[in-house]
Amino acid sequence: MSSVQEIVDDVRARGDAALHEWAQRLDEAPFQRAAPSGALPTAAIRAAADAVRRWHAAQRPQDIDCEVLPGVRLQRRWVPVASVGIYVPRGLVSSLIMTAVPAQVAGVGRIVVCTPPRGAGLVAAVAELLGVDEVWVLGGPPAIAAFAYGTETIARVDKIVGPGSGYVNEAKLIVARDVAIDLPAGPSEVVVVTGRGADPRLVALEMAAQREHGPDSVATVIEADGDLDATLAAIDARAAEHVALLGADVEMLADRIRNAGSVFVGRNSPVPAGDYATGANHVLPTGGWARSVGGLGLETFLKPITVQRITEAGLQLIRPTVEALAGIEGMTAHAAAMQR
Repeated sequence: MSSVQEIVDDVRARGDAALHEWAQRLDEAPFQRAAPSGALPTAAIRAAADAVRRWHAAQRPQDIDCEVLPGVRLQRRWVPVASVGIYVPRGLVSSLIMTAVPAQVAGVGRIVVCTPPRGAGLVAAVAELLGVDEVWVLGGPPAIAAFAYGTETIARVDKIVGPGSGYVNEAKLIVARDVAIDLPAGPSEVVVVTGRGADPRLVALEMAAQREHGPDSVATVIEADGDLDATLAAIDARAAEHVALLGADVEMLADRIRNAGSVFVGRNSPVPAGDYATGANHVLPTGGWARSVGGLGLETFLKPITVQRITEAGLQLIRPTVEALAGIEGMTAHAAAMQR
């Protein structure tokens, strides 16, 4: 099998011709527009989308306007990225909701979706319900390359989001030098932390639900054994996508956990609730990435722009600082530019 790098390079070089060939070779299906098909649980989709919409709308960061020094005024304003490419794994319509709805809330102008052939009709049907009209039957690294570099049919995007297989994540990391990505998300993982009074049946249910994602999913149990500090250290060392806290003592650790994608507290907070219905995003860091990044949020689809306004008096005030720092760095043109 060709490497992910070779596939990405081929799509970048040959565009649509490469997409057609790789679609047949990898998925045994044509590269084409996805046609909506299949019966949908419309009420459930609308309920999930509404919860996601409300939670992400509440996350909108505030624009800032601040006079940091007399005559020196800075603004920081948030604007949506112009276009987003969403990768939806095979048939996972919930992942489409988790990515497309926040993009819409942010105000992204163009949303394009790629998804493998199996389940593409359902993904297209949900996209239509959400108001997204560009959905392509195209899976794996070729889809990521098309997002990143564009072809005759799929215009390149400004950011790529969405979970995927190890191959999809490898492709995202390869193209990240040329286009922004959200994070490597997948394969899925859960750490179930058991403490005092934990119900073994619930532990088994959480483990089974996680393994349902596929053979490469990771499901682990951490037993507290009364040592909460050691348990917390073990949780943070794992830096898992999902952490489920079951047991009266370990539930108290929720506010102390530093490394996790999403934390589920208590017997009435099953991880699948977050996958589908709470409104929290289920596109989360995996493979230890939770040590440094969080899951998708509204800010994923926004970018800050800084605006600087300086009066004549403000310029006079800061000129000595600029000239002194430019002087020790040998930047004479920088210092000269302060003379107006």
